[in-house]
Amino acid sequence: MALVLHAGNTNKNAFKALIVGEYSGIKVDLVKDFEMGVSNKAPEFLKMNPLGKVPVLETPEGAIFESNAIARYVASLTENSPLLGCSAIDKAHIDQWIDFSAMEVDANILRWFIPRIGFAPYVPQAEEHAVTSLKRALDALNTHLASNTFLVGHAVTLADIIMTCNLVLGFSKVMTSTFTKDFPHIERYFWTMVNQPNIKKVLGEVKQTDSVPPVQAAQKPGAAKPKTEAKKEVKKEAPKPKAKEEVADLEEEAPKPKAKNALDLLPPSKMVLDDWKRLYSNTKKNFREVAIGGFWEMFDPEGYSLWFCDYKYNDENLVSFVTMNKVGGFLQRMDLARKYAFGKMLIIGNEPPYKLKGLWIFRGPDVPQFIIDECYDMELYEWTKVDLSDEAQKERVNQMIEDAEPFEGEALLDAKCFK
Repeated sequence: MALVLHAGNTNKNAFKALIVGEYSGIKVDLVKDFEMGVSNKAPEFLKMNPLGKVPVLETPEGAIFESNAIARYVASLTENSPLLGCSAIDKAHIDQWIDFSAMEVDANILRWFIPRIGFAPYVPQAEEHAVTSLKRALDALNTHLASNTFLVGHAVTLADIIMTCNLVLGFSKVMTSTFTKDFPHIERYFWTMVNQPNIKKVLGEVKQTDSVPPVQAAQKPGAAKPKTEAKKEVKKEAPKPKAKEEVADLEEEAPKPKAKNALDLLPPSKMVLDDWKRLYSNTKKNFREVAIGGFWEMFDPEGYSLWFCDYKYNDENLVSFVTMNKVGGFLQRMDLARKYAFGKMLIIGNEPPYKLKGLWIFRGPDVPQFIIDECYDMELYEWTKVDLSDEAQKERVNQMIEDAEPFEGEALLDAKCFK
């Protein structure tokens, strides 16, 4: 008995097994005339998967459902398949990226896409959370791909096939070039993968979407009303439903009032952070006298606090551009704190391992809790409050603000500013 895959011919989860079949030389036949909502409700199908979900693979040994399990099974039919890894650590890393792809990438793309096409209620806050979570996942993936052609090792594995199939939905439906430009290593990886002959044979030509689909009303279960009845209702009540719909749309799309940030409830400060940011940006000459001097005149120790941060895992910083990307990602994720913070991050050293050290100004007496909760990078650093009574620490602040070199006896590879 051949391997028969039950799914529609546009199902991205079915593509996984078909692509694995191409790489492995295993024939996987896609069932003909599959009709979603009909074929998967038939008694024979429900015997294979009682939930009626697709895809399902029919094999001589029994049926398999769940697309990643199906793809892994097809790959395992080839002895010592390179798609599954050649060592215990490679196998674990492949499983790691498969799980990451499912839980962090695919899940958030679907949470963004599905409500927009009317198959789930559209809630702006839920979409915002999905997009933010997706960006966080893509940033981590982008950092990994900055120094890796493939997810694991030096050739295509099952992890790459599954990641590519999940990214196809994102690139073709919601992730415009404006969105993906912030993840150049993912762009390079994706277009490399979809143009691999074995993948292109299954996917065909892939095109990136030009726009995010407009929000459609959620489709409600139940039979549609007869056309004649619908026409009568439209004629009689046309103005009222239209007005109600417009109001509903406004209520749905208008952002709900946000809870006040605890930092906004602090007593007013004499320091205006934007004034300092402008002074920093606009000072081109005599920086130490003008900008640094101006900073200490502006600084309000009752309304703001100064913090040093030191990266805990400097021994991992072995590649310069990867280390710089790591800092860039951190600053990108700190965007939620722009109203309340100013920061300088220094990449130190002429050769690896490179050291990461930073200086941050935060509104309030402590590192704000909402930043700790939302930006996972925070826990990667040791945070030490600057002792303003210590002249040596104040001088260290000065040197970090002005990118002094050498810094603490070492060369400065790069400096990045958050303002």
